[in-house]
Amino acid sequence: MALEDVIYLIVFTLFQTSFLLQLYYIFVVHKRLAAYKESEPSEPVDHPVSVIICARNEEENLKKNLPSVLGQDHGNFEVVVVNDCSADDSQYVLRDFSREYANLKVVTINEHMRYKHGKKFAVTLGIKAASHEHLVFTDADCSPASPAWLRRMQQHFSGDTEIVLGYSPYEKRSGFLNRLIRYETFITALNYLSYALQRDPYMGVGRNMAYKKSLFFRGKGFASHMHIPSGDDDLFVNQNATGRNTAIEIHPEAQVWSTPETTWSDYFRQKLRHMGAGKAYRKRHKRMLTLQAASALAFYVLLGVMILLQAQWWMLLATFLIRAIAQWAVYGRALKKLSYGDLAAWLPVFDFVYYFYILALSIITLFKKRVQWK
Repeated sequence: MALEDVIYLIVFTLFQTSFLLQLYYIFVVHKRLAAYKESEPSEPVDHPVSVIICARNEEENLKKNLPSVLGQDHGNFEVVVVNDCSADDSQYVLRDFSREYANLKVVTINEHMRYKHGKKFAVTLGIKAASHEHLVFTDADCSPASPAWLRRMQQHFSGDTEIVLGYSPYEKRSGFLNRLIRYETFITALNYLSYALQRDPYMGVGRNMAYKKSLFFRGKGFASHMHIPSGDDDLFVNQNATGRNTAIEIHPEAQVWSTPETTWSDYFRQKLRHMGAGKAYRKRHKRMLTLQAASALAFYVLLGVMILLQAQWWMLLATFLIRAIAQWAVYGRALKKLSYGDLAAWLPVFDFVYYFYILALSIITLFKKRVQWK
């Protein structure tokens, strides 16, 4: 066999392998979320809840979003806001809200000249200050989609469930950056929610998630990864979630909307911070996610190589279209569930852009060591 034939056979085999792996992720893993149906509890569940929000220099966001949290349609809840070394007028905003809402509790952290801390310290203080066993987390720049948010999140705490993974979409704005941010958020949610439904949860997003206070202390909080600036949400879930103790909640009423970054530099810093925590995931989860991203990258790279090797055009086109149609069929349903239906038409574009963008960020994180919360 000629060398050219050997090269072609190797590339063709790798190309088809990456294609089959991609179909596996679409039809076996991601279809779980696309086919998922919300169910109501047979009997009303009414757990007392503590909502925890950590805020640093969030004066305007607190004014805008805190009323929608404090006004939840739930019988017994408190809102714990940790005012973490704010230099703006957050303290006065929180003071005014405290006069109006008896269920608001404020924890203040003052700046220390020598000791610098990250968000995990603030979250820990908020958890210690919480009066209730069931904790729900969100951020100051987030707003619940409805007054039923808390009721829907806490209703999953029954039986063995100790963690509830919610969903937090970003607001729709104009421009390519906003579409990329929302698509990246969709893929992240598609992954962690699908794997949770497959009884292999590996992360959650702190803008909308819940867990039991007893689980936090039983697992020794953030002690094992306190040195990592990010990861108060995904690393905690990665280390404490199991197939038996984790549930998801994606009903439109239970989603929490967030304000997206508006500049590439801010988004870039945000992504670097988030990706830094991935290094501390369990080895099995790192392999799982790496294989998924690598197979997608390999599909595009090897498709290009096959074109250069002058492979049969109809075979390449058919393979590309089969994968694209599969994504539209499965991801289109998932996009509607996750309030991003308008992105369905952009799937071929952002599927290509996303994986190469993540590759570039992954390479940069190997060399960039310093990240911070605010």
